[in-house]
Amino acid sequence: MGLLDSFGALVSSIIASVVLLVFAIVSYFITVFIVQVGAGLAGYSPGGDFVALSAAILATGAIIAGSTPMSSLSGIDE
Repeated sequence: MGLLDSFGALVSSIIASVVLLVFAIVSYFITVFIVQVGAGLAGYSPGGDFVALSAAILATGAIIAGSTPMSSLSGIDE
């Protein structure tokens, strides 16, 4: 049964990686929309390259911040 358990763990980690990749792409597109609307409300008309760059930086920061363990900052020991 050890081989089947290992195969199941491999398949579940591959599925989790694909789902996280899809969520990252969706969050990037949502961030592009938010940056475009925010720039329009502020009266700016940035080029597409600046919108894509700022959305990429914001989405990357959000993904990294969401994946880091924050329990070390709160002082709670598990």
